[in-house]
Amino acid sequence: MTDLSGKAVLITGASRGIGAAAAREFASRGARVTMAARSLDPMIAIAREIEADGGEVQVVACDVAEYAHVQDAVDRTVRTYGSLDVMVNNAGLIDPIAPIADSDPAEWSRMFNVNATGTYHGIRAALPVMKAQGGGTILNISSGAATSPLEGWSHYCASKAAALMLTRCAHKEAGQTVCVIGLSPGTVATEMQVRIKDSGINPVSQLDWSAHIPPAWPAKALVWLCGPDGAEFAGGDVSLRDEDVRRRIGLIA
Repeated sequence: MTDLSGKAVLITGASRGIGAAAAREFASRGARVTMAARSLDPMIAIAREIEADGGEVQVVACDVAEYAHVQDAVDRTVRTYGSLDVMVNNAGLIDPIAPIADSDPAEWSRMFNVNATGTYHGIRAALPVMKAQGGGTILNISSGAATSPLEGWSHYCASKAAALMLTRCAHKEAGQTVCVIGLSPGTVATEMQVRIKDSGINPVSQLDWSAHIPPAWPAKALVWLCGPDGAEFAGGDVSLRDEDVRRRIGLIA
């Protein structure tokens, strides 16, 4: 069990899904958590649950497509907790799902800005703090779509490919001080999968709900990657589809 007592963790996209599960998991391991997302009300409700269980948490309104918002979330984390030890770049979108020929250019760009530029913003804001304090961990939520094209997902595949390259570049530039890792969780039982199912496009939309893992699994994986085992994956993606990885985390026997 990774002990994160006293560590300061900032999680984007923390109002639901993997981000909300990660906030609960990090807090349960003793971390002091900043939850950041565009929707405040769901985060406030989750924060109350965490506090009721003895956890330390704050919430920040944040649109990761706006660098000033991300920088403010980092600054508030450092002001409140005195450091930034873990940055989880989780915020992401899947809508609108559409073939390239039918896609809306403005919506395509908006989604890319959240998934790709938002990841850059998180790395950019976190790196100077972590380098100055002598270390830290940056975790980027990746996807198998980063390397596998899927019909109707040009925006998602391209943005996740960009996020993977950002992980690699950040590792090359700062890997001696900061551990930068991508987590590819596979399909997760979140609202995003409801959107995918409703689209009816490509094989992922045809999967039965039972095929998706619970959000608690990637949350536990993120905590695990902050421990000593995470170092071997620095500069690349670790797949939660890998049964050996699941076993090492303790998700399966």
